[in-house]
Amino acid sequence: MAGKVRGAKCKKVRLGPALSLAYKPIVSEEMPPENPLEMPVVYLKGVNTERCQQLARLKCKTLGDLLLLRPRRYEDRRNIRPIRELSSDEPALARGRIAVAGTKRLRGGRTLFEFVLEDDSGQVSCRWWNITYISHYFKVGNDVLIYGKLSKGKSPAVDHPETEIIENDEDATIHVNRIVPVYPLTEGLSQRWLRRFMHGIVEEHLGLIESPAYHAAGLPDRPEAIRSLHFPAELDDAAAARRRLALDEFVVLQRQLRRRRNNLQSKAQALPCGGDASYTQPFLKAVGFQLTDAQRTVSMEIEADLAGKHPMRRLLQGDVGSGKTVVSGLAILRALESGYNALLMAPTEILAEQHHRNFTQWLRHLPVRIRLHTGSHKESDTPLFASGERTLAIGTHALFQDSFSLEDLGLVVIDEQHKFGVSQRDQLLRKGNFPHLLVMTATPIPRTLGLTLYGDLDCSVIDELPQGRGTIRTHIRTPDRWPKILEFMKEQLNAGRQAYVVFPRVDNEDTATGIKAVTKEARKLAKEFTPHQVGVLHGRMKPEEKEQAMQAFNENRLQVLLSTTVVEVGVDVPNATLMLIQNADQFGLAQLHQLRGRIGRGKHDSHCILLTTGTSDEANDRLKVLEETTDGFQVAEADLKLRGPGELTGHDQSGLPAFKFGDLRHDLDLIELARHIALEIEAGN
Repeated sequence: MAGKVRGAKCKKVRLGPALSLAYKPIVSEEMPPENPLEMPVVYLKGVNTERCQQLARLKCKTLGDLLLLRPRRYEDRRNIRPIRELSSDEPALARGRIAVAGTKRLRGGRTLFEFVLEDDSGQVSCRWWNITYISHYFKVGNDVLIYGKLSKGKSPAVDHPETEIIENDEDATIHVNRIVPVYPLTEGLSQRWLRRFMHGIVEEHLGLIESPAYHAAGLPDRPEAIRSLHFPAELDDAAAARRRLALDEFVVLQRQLRRRRNNLQSKAQALPCGGDASYTQPFLKAVGFQLTDAQRTVSMEIEADLAGKHPMRRLLQGDVGSGKTVVSGLAILRALESGYNALLMAPTEILAEQHHRNFTQWLRHLPVRIRLHTGSHKESDTPLFASGERTLAIGTHALFQDSFSLEDLGLVVIDEQHKFGVSQRDQLLRKGNFPHLLVMTATPIPRTLGLTLYGDLDCSVIDELPQGRGTIRTHIRTPDRWPKILEFMKEQLNAGRQAYVVFPRVDNEDTATGIKAVTKEARKLAKEFTPHQVGVLHGRMKPEEKEQAMQAFNENRLQVLLSTTVVEVGVDVPNATLMLIQNADQFGLAQLHQLRGRIGRGKHDSHCILLTTGTSDEANDRLKVLEETTDGFQVAEADLKLRGPGELTGHDQSGLPAFKFGDLRHDLDLIELARHIALEIEAGN
């Protein structure tokens, strides 16, 4: 579009005084948007078709996008060092003139472009290998900034430094003698052009930015934050700008969550699922153990929701082995007692089948039909039982399919919520007419994630494990300890216990890095654990093969189960007290904690052995968190700080917003402030 501007008859457009200097005439018959911040960048001076495409690759398609383009970092160019003070310890900024420049041909067809930069204190060589086009940029006499550190060698040299040519007084105002932004770039877009362009954008259009009505103590207003985002007076100003813009993002999110919740409550009348205890009392007898105080408290919260005016929307958190399934069973029975059907979804067939077995056993004396609906097992076409019987459908992702339906759906329970997305949750709810919703997770959620991912849900926590459980000890070991590890595991197996051995891969071992695969190690380990029986379980097996392996392990016909992470959730074998995790440094902390939760479910003490090469200090520090605590919330907080929220949620459909400025690892105070602000705005309306 920009290529057609020159020489064209242009439609007269009133853009206002703040816009008149920076916009090109508009060729299209369409008027620009009412909000100038939504103006496409193609209309800005200096942006031709090629520049428009380059900016689009930086996700800058409008003027508003440009104003919120976040620099990667900042350089304090008030502190330019003499060349003789450059060192190999840390990168630094220097300025000088090019004394000599040229390209050399090296052996093997390689090229080296080099220039010598000098100032009053000395000289330094700047070198680039095999980048032939760079020789066109620099000429003898150029005034150049370089950023980098000295390479190891006899003469001072900087390899592949960041560079910038200073051409005039305007450049000296924008590019030096101040703190300057360093923006993300794309092919064909130079730092110098983008910084000058952004300086003009901020100067021309900052007045378009309106500050929200709320005030944040200690933080700048929004217009000042955007100015300091791009051209801060001090580095602390850039940090404060980031926090202010993060707060604005969090407020938008919290208001969306409030609207979502209010919209539900205004439109939906709750299905009456208070129940009459006719099913719950026999169920508790069939389960065969006393509920913990925490389970009773959470059950009462859920019971109150099911009998309330609005559909329940509740998140149930509980560490591995805390008894969430029994609590969800009580909720399911309340719905069934009230004349409604219920649905329970799990992320894997193994877990769905285990739920099916458990509920079939627990509810065997009740007039409840239990249906299993997975990718390999569907009962949806089977007619319902006789009148008076209710249905509990248990399944996996297959429940999302249009072919699956369940009449009179009163309650949806989602197990291991972090394996599913918000959109998938809503898809299930549409199977009924505003049914109650209970989502569960055994991966404790850091508070920042809870307030952003699940801010529209009420939250319950089971913070107590059932009585009579043995302790779990976690040990970090290196491969040289394998003989001792094998000896210890055999002692435990000889005492009647069972063991898991978990691998990061199904096949394709990597001998260079030592990463092991379950299918490649099976024969060797079967021999080493003789006379104990060894079985294999992984995701590529047929469903009936997986079922047979799990059944054999449940019945102690297999003493050692070699597996991938398919045993991560839901597998419950109280006699299994050993877990050996091969290449433990390949897993995240939350996943390792989930795997560890497969043991420690009986009265005997358990041991989790994390086998690692020990070559990475970062990996060792992560694993030490598990060695020091079995508290899932502490593990989750550590995982969030080490790996970030995207890895922790582990799902493309997690519903986690794409924050430009918010940092869920460090911004808990801002998220909580945003929640208060959203409530105050709602109350004011």
